[in-house]
Amino acid sequence: MKYTPTTTKRDLRIIGEYFATQRKLLGLRVSDVAKRAGISETTVTNLEHGRPVRSDALITVARILQLADYMVKAADPYSHDLGMVRAAQILPKRVRQ
Repeated sequence: MKYTPTTTKRDLRIIGEYFATQRKLLGLRVSDVAKRAGISETTVTNLEHGRPVRSDALITVARILQLADYMVKAADPYSHDLGMVRAAQILPKRVRQ
């Protein structure tokens, strides 16, 4: 099995807890979310317990739970301090190693 850093495991667990809380606030059962997302109940449960799932399943569930827009916004590099500072500079076509 592939190594997963401890901080990543913690983040997955926290996101899972947030998803479970949001699902309950919306009055949805795991089976409701799974059916709407076209995925198995096991995948939804794995997500809520902080286990790795496919990214498309994560985003689909986030959309059903009305959280996807927040996730997309959080990923916007220009919404953070560093991105705003660097916005005035020209972005490189690629990053060399």
